[in-house]
Amino acid sequence: MIVSKKFSELKRVFEILLSPDGCGWDRKQTHESLIKYLKEETREFEKAVKTKNFENMEEELGDILLQVMFHSQIAKKQKKFTIDDVIDTLTKKLKRRHPHVFGNKKVKSVREIIVNWNKIKKSEKKNGN
Repeated sequence: MIVSKKFSELKRVFEILLSPDGCGWDRKQTHESLIKYLKEETREFEKAVKTKNFENMEEELGDILLQVMFHSQIAKKQKKFTIDDVIDTLTKKLKRRHPHVFGNKKVKSVREIIVNWNKIKKSEKKNGN
């Protein structure tokens, strides 16, 4: 699969930041210590959306992506999962939950799409997905 140069560079930046020669503060972070930052960035994005400030929306989405990358790099160091695993899991989930797009499910309304999404989600939770 082709990965953009910019995304590859971002992944490399996080590998460096959390390496022994990287940033001391970054290396000390844990999933737990970063939760407050993820919440803060989400609130800031919400504010940008409500005020229709697209410049801030772009910046805050970057900050949310920073959190996703940070958590993924921590997990990679712990040999739990990688950002590639996160992307793969999300891609599979989106395809599963959109059978009207990626399968042969016929729907007649947005309401039906939402009902189907919730059924699939409930089924996934039962099956441990």
